[in-house]
Amino acid sequence: MLKDNMQVFKKYKSLLNDLVTRDFKVKYRRSALGFLWSILNPLLMMIVITSVFQTLFRFEIENFPVYYLSGSLIYNFFSEATSSALTSVVNASALIKKVYIPKYIFPLEKVLFSCINMLFSFTSVIIIIIILKAKVYWTIILIPIPMIYITAFCVGIGLILATFQVFFRDVGHLYSVLLTAWFYLTPIIYPVDILPANILGLVKLNPVYYFVDYARQLILYGTLPDLHINLICLAFSSSFLLLGLIIFKHRQDSFILYI
Repeated sequence: MLKDNMQVFKKYKSLLNDLVTRDFKVKYRRSALGFLWSILNPLLMMIVITSVFQTLFRFEIENFPVYYLSGSLIYNFFSEATSSALTSVVNASALIKKVYIPKYIFPLEKVLFSCINMLFSFTSVIIIIIILKAKVYWTIILIPIPMIYITAFCVGIGLILATFQVFFRDVGHLYSVLLTAWFYLTPIIYPVDILPANILGLVKLNPVYYFVDYARQLILYGTLPDLHINLICLAFSSSFLLLGLIIFKHRQDSFILYI
């Protein structure tokens, strides 16, 4: 079974590449700076957020711009990847009706596109570290580890959302509200130590919290996340990926009746 699935994936690998390339062309079409906006946008947002939260709220966080960027890039990837995966099958309905294509290709492509976009955006973290003359730790080279964790998590969530969106078109509206709450339950713009115990317990049920914390330990503090955090990240990533694959595979044959 696994061997057959891998052969199918290899057969459609070129299509996956073409879809990712198409999304880049569409996103940056008629843009003078093109993909450089992937770097400029987080930098500009960092300037705004830093001005507001360090001036008005006076959060005492060392290297706050790096703190914010290292968290926001992870969260923005999650938000963009899952939101675009949510509508991927419905938006590809015309193509699905004409030719046979493994339907999981569409949510997977959206996550991969967002992942590549995040890799470009990560340059903004390097730039701000250089500007602030912040200390660079060797652990930064391990940043692909949390990226792999959250990419697998996003694929799982994306498959689940794409499935439900086919049958219930209100899912997209509900998810946009959920993402707003999810953002505030993730310590992107505030230090986690200011939270009361009851709210902290809720935050620690949030998988994205651990992915963000993992990235910050590598970039900002130069520490290696312990086995406990690795196991938590692995558990969230693998369990949601498996759940997404099961739900999607179980329902995909009915998609054609609803798209």
